Amino acid sequence: QERLVESGGGLADSGGSLRLSCEASGFTLGRYSVGWFRIAPGQGREAVVCFDTADHMTAYADSAKGRFTVSRDSAKNAVILQMNNLKPEDTASYFCATVVGACTPNAQWYEHWGRGTQVTVSS
Repeated sequence: QERLVESGGGLADSGGSLRLSCEASGFTLGRYSVGWFRIAPGQGREAVVCFDTADHMTAYADSAKGRFTVSRDSAKNAVILQMNNLKPEDTASYFCATVVGACTPNAQWYEHWGRGTQVTVSS
């Protein structure tokens, strides 16, 4: 069974850091570009960053630029989202998803989706 599982969410102070993991099972994550999306309370889904098969990151959310980075952990078949200098407006459920080919902020092109991990940043 092909699955994506996010982990690493939790409560952080403003200015703190969290490290989210997106781990795949049943398929090789490195064959896909991996997008991170988030849904904040009362908001729609927002594309945050995407990490392509050449290990290049694209930041779609302006708020993520300079604060969020993505890396690959091939041994764990996972992609890691490192979030630094967290702000209260980063509070959201974070989801990872896979897309064949190039990164895109358009969620409809993504196929595998995780169930999300909650990030809460206190002010």
